[in-house]
Amino acid sequence: DWIKVHQSKKQARWLTASMLPSYLLVKIGLIDPQPWGQGLMIKSLTWLKDMDEEKFAKASEWAVEHNLWLKRRKDVIARLQEHVKAGAEVYLASSVVEPIADAFAKRIGIQAIGSPVMIDDGKVHLKDGLVKSERKIEEVLTRLNVDKVDYAYGDTFMDIPMLENAVHPVAVYPDERLHQTAIANGWEIIAFRP
Repeated sequence: DWIKVHQSKKQARWLTASMLPSYLLVKIGLIDPQPWGQGLMIKSLTWLKDMDEEKFAKASEWAVEHNLWLKRRKDVIARLQEHVKAGAEVYLASSVVEPIADAFAKRIGIQAIGSPVMIDDGKVHLKDGLVKSERKIEEVLTRLNVDKVDYAYGDTFMDIPMLENAVHPVAVYPDERLHQTAIANGWEIIAFRP
């Protein structure tokens, strides 16, 4: 959407058409949506033209405003804000690129740990891969300088390593694999929908 508005409608249509076949395979369950979406996020960085830090920050804020924020889980955000009010240090740990994670987290009043990016010659690249699965909890523990977190919230099977390192793991709107793991481990589950 950002490309359609800020770069080229033609380019946006071509990119949409190019990902449509795999998107349809995701929708009918033949491709796992989590790795597919993460791969698409990495690929989409190459579609951005003439970026610098300020322009990418604006593009990230735009993506949050026009897409991610509209899909937010208000009940989960309210719970995170309760932690903040109680004096907790709250972080959004996500595989999403850090400028987008930062823009989303700031709206909630928390901090973010995402996948770091760098910009060279107007092109955005991941610094050293996605912060996901085991790497996500490693980043959290290292950046916060702790051995375990009090609460962790996750929505996909890729969050299981993080949830296993929490005193209070909470599965929120979990995918089927996380839902089954949460049941097996007696973790709290918020709003599972089959």
